[in-house]
Amino acid sequence: MVGRLWSELVHRLRAVLRRDAVERELDAELRFHLEREADKYVRAGLPRAAAERRARIALGGVERTKEADREARGVALLDAAIQDLRYAVRTLRLTPGFTLAVIVTLGLGIGATAGIFGVIDRLMFRPPPMMHDPSMVSRVYRAYDFRGTHRTDNSFEYRRYLDLAEWSSSVSQTAAYSPGILAVGVGQDASEMPVGRATASFFSFFDMRPVLGRFYSTSEDRAPQGALVAVLSYPYWQSHYGGRRDVLGSQLAIDRGTYTIIGVAPKGFVGTDDGADVVAWIPVTAYGGLRKKTFADNYDWGWLDILVRRKPGVSLAAATADLTTAYRRSWEAERAMDPTLAPVEAAKPAAILAPTQVLRGPDAGAQGRVPFWVGAVAVVTLIVAGANVAGLMLARAFRRRREIALRVALGVGRGRLVGQLFTEGALLAVAGGLVGLGIAWVTASGLLLLYAGGDPVSGAVVDARTVAFCAAITLVVGLATSMAPALFGLRGDLAAALKAGVREGTYQRSRARTALVIVQGALSTALLVAAGLFVRSFANVRGLPLGYDVGHTLVVEVNLRGMTLSTDAQKRLMQRLTDEASALPGVQGATQMVSTPFYSFEGTGISVPGVDSAEHLGPFNLQLVSPGYFRTVGTRILAGRAIDSTDRPGAPLAIVVSAEMARRLWPGQNPLGKCVKVDGPACSTVVGVSENVVLRQISHQADASYYIPAAQANRAAYGLYVRVRGRSADELALVRRRLQSVMPGVSYVVVIPFSRIVGAAEQSWQIGATMFSALGLLALVLAAIGIYSVIAYNVAQRTHEIGIRIALGARLANVARLVLRDGLRLGGVGLAFGIAIALIAGRWLAPLLFDESAHDPVVIAAVVGVLAGVTCLACAMPAARAARVDPNIALRAD
Repeated sequence: MVGRLWSELVHRLRAVLRRDAVERELDAELRFHLEREADKYVRAGLPRAAAERRARIALGGVERTKEADREARGVALLDAAIQDLRYAVRTLRLTPGFTLAVIVTLGLGIGATAGIFGVIDRLMFRPPPMMHDPSMVSRVYRAYDFRGTHRTDNSFEYRRYLDLAEWSSSVSQTAAYSPGILAVGVGQDASEMPVGRATASFFSFFDMRPVLGRFYSTSEDRAPQGALVAVLSYPYWQSHYGGRRDVLGSQLAIDRGTYTIIGVAPKGFVGTDDGADVVAWIPVTAYGGLRKKTFADNYDWGWLDILVRRKPGVSLAAATADLTTAYRRSWEAERAMDPTLAPVEAAKPAAILAPTQVLRGPDAGAQGRVPFWVGAVAVVTLIVAGANVAGLMLARAFRRRREIALRVALGVGRGRLVGQLFTEGALLAVAGGLVGLGIAWVTASGLLLLYAGGDPVSGAVVDARTVAFCAAITLVVGLATSMAPALFGLRGDLAAALKAGVREGTYQRSRARTALVIVQGALSTALLVAAGLFVRSFANVRGLPLGYDVGHTLVVEVNLRGMTLSTDAQKRLMQRLTDEASALPGVQGATQMVSTPFYSFEGTGISVPGVDSAEHLGPFNLQLVSPGYFRTVGTRILAGRAIDSTDRPGAPLAIVVSAEMARRLWPGQNPLGKCVKVDGPACSTVVGVSENVVLRQISHQADASYYIPAAQANRAAYGLYVRVRGRSADELALVRRRLQSVMPGVSYVVVIPFSRIVGAAEQSWQIGATMFSALGLLALVLAAIGIYSVIAYNVAQRTHEIGIRIALGARLANVARLVLRDGLRLGGVGLAFGIAIALIAGRWLAPLLFDESAHDPVVIAAVVGVLAGVTCLACAMPAARAARVDPNIALRAD
C-alpha cells in the first residue's frame, strides 16, 4: 500500500516537474497503440488511411485520451492554475493604477500589522533562546503592603534568594540573575556595557554548551566572595578578540574587578533578556562580594531577579502557594533582624510567578499594556486596508460583469470564473505581502528603537516567526478581499448584464461598497480619536513642570570602581571635576549632586523639632549640591536664597527644602529659619525654599526634597550636573574625555544626556502617541481613498443621468452639490459610528492616558473637523468631473 502510494506520488511529481518529457512519452505511447490497432485493421483488409481512422475512433480520440491522462496525472488542474495565473497577470497589467493602489494598500496594512506583531512577539511572547521547556520556567515577583500602599517588584536580595531556594519544595531549579550596565576596560577605553551577573545554576536553565572553555561552577559562585571568572558572549568574543581560541585565561576588567576569561557562550545565547548584546556573564557572588562583603547575610540590597523551574506535575498555582509560604518564612527571618519591619499579618507578603518576559509581569505598567493597544490598532488598520481593497475589487467586478456574462455564455464554468477571480486576488495579496515585509522591517525597527531609547537592538528585526505571521495574514486578507467580488461578479442575472451596459442607465447603488466605506470611516474616526488622546497625553507629560531643565544638561556619574578614598579625598576629586567641567568651552555651569530623577535616589535620616516622626510623612530625598546648583539645573528658588559660596565648612549649617517638604513638615508656617537635623544632632537652618521636582514617576504628586551644601556634608557627592550651551549629545564626548583625564587609577566617569533618562519615563506615552498617530493617519488616508473611489465610480456610472440633468438645465453648482452630498452622507454615517466606538472604547483607554479625559470634546471636535475636511477633499475631484460632463457626449454615448 505504502509502496503504491509512493510510486503514485513520484509519478505525479515527475508529471509536474518534467512535463515536456512526460508529454513526449505519452505521444509515443499513443502512436504505438494507434499503429498496432491500425495494423490489425490493415491485416483485416482495410486500406492504411481507413485503418488509421478506425483505430483513432476505436481509441476514443487522441486529444480526449490525452486529456484523460492529464487529469489522471493531476496536470489538468495545474494547467488550469497556470492559465488562470497568466490571465490574471495580463488583466492586472491592463489596469496598472488599480493594481498599484491595491498592492500598496495591502502592503501598508499587512506591513504595519506584521511589524508590530514582530515587536510584540519579541518583547512579550517569544521564549528566551535555548531555554529548556520554557513553559515550566517562571520569573518570581513579590507583593506586599508598605505604609498603606501595595507594592509589587522583582528585585530580590541574595539572602532572600537563598531562603526561597532552601524553603520551597515545588521547584526543581532556581537561579538568580541581574542584567546591568557596568564598566568594561580601563582608562579612556573604559565604557559602560551590558554585563550579566548570574548564579552558576543560571546556565542549567538552557540547552547549550559553551563553544569554548566552560561555564563557571557552583564552587566558584559562593558567598561571601565568588571567583573572579567570566564567560564571554559570542558576539563580544568575535568583535573584541577576533574569535581567538587562546582568549581563555586572558584578563578583563569589569566594574571593580579583573576577571579571568574561562569560556565563551554559544552564538545566540542572550540569557532571559533579549536586549542589547551582553558582553559577559560573571558570578553574582563575585560582583556582590566586591561591592559589599555582607551582601549575603542581610536583606538590604535588592538587585536580583529570580528564575524557578517547577517540578514535573506541579501546577503554577501550587508553586505560587509554595513560594509564598517560603517568602513569608523569609519575611519572618528578616523581621528577626529588623524589628521595625511590619509583621506578616500586616504586610501580607506573597510570591507571584509570571512569564519570563518582563513586559508580561505584574508590574509592567503602561509599558506592558501599550504594545497590546498598538497591536489592536494595527489590526484595525489592516481591516480598514482590507475594506478599502475589497471596495476597489467590488467596483472592478461590477465593471467586468458584461465580460463575465459573456464568458459564461461562451461556456466557461462559474467555478472556473471564481477560481480566476480568486487567483487575481491571491496574486495581489502576495504582491502586497511582499511589499508588507519591507514595511514590517521599517515598522519593527522604528518601534524597537523607541523601546530601546534610541540604542541599537541586537538580533534580527524581522525573523521567521514574523515572516510566517505575514504570510498567514496575507492569505487571510487575500481570501477575504477576493470573496466579495467573486460572489458579486457571478450572482444575479448575467443575461441582463450581457444586454445592459454601464452607460445604459444601469446605475445601481452598491450596498456592499457603501458598507465597506462606512466601516473604513468609522474605524478611522475611532483611531484618530485615540491618536488625538495619546498626543494630548504626551503633550501633557512633556508640559508637566518637572522642576528642572533637561534639554541642555548632562549627568556625570563618577565610579571609583572599588578604589578606597577618604571622604576628604573624594571631596577634592569632586571639586576638581567640577572645576574642570566649568572651565570647558561651551559649558555654562557645573554642580555636584547625589540624586538623579528616575535614576538614583539618596536619603538619610532626618528629624525635625516639633515633628514626632518625619518618616511617617513620606520619603525625603537628599541632594548634595555645590554653589550654582539651582541655576545649573534650572530649579527655581521660591523663597529665601540658594546654596552659595558662603555655605562653607565652619559656617552655620544651611539647608534648602522643596515646597512639598515644607508643606509636609510645617503646614501653614514660614519654613525659613526652621531647624532640620540631618543624620545627626546638629541643626541645619532652612535658608531657602525651592520649587517642587518630580523624581520617581510622572505624576502631579510632588516629591519632597532637601538640599544641603556638599562643602558642609560629612560625605562626598558622586556625580555632576553639567549645563552646556549647545545640544547635550554634541558635548558629551568632550566632557567625558576631559573629566576622565582627571580620574585616578581605574576609576572612570559616565556621561549621559539628562534628556535620555527623563525620556525613558515618558516612553509609553511617546510610543502610544507615535504609533496611534501613524496608524490613525494611515487609516484616514485609506478611508479618504475609499470615499473617493466610491464617489468617482458613482459619477462614472451616472454620467448619462448627469448629462440629461445638464441638458434639461441643471446648474453646474447643483450637479457638484449632488455629488458632494453623497460623499458627505457616507462620511457622516462613518463619523457617527466612529465616535460611538471611540466613546465606548474610552473606558479601556483611560488608564493609559495622562491628565486627559478619554472623552475629550476638543479631540472629538478636531477629529470631526478633520474627517469632514478630508471627505470634502475626496469628493472635490469627482464633483468637478461631474460638473464638466458634456451632455452631448453623454447622450451620444447612449
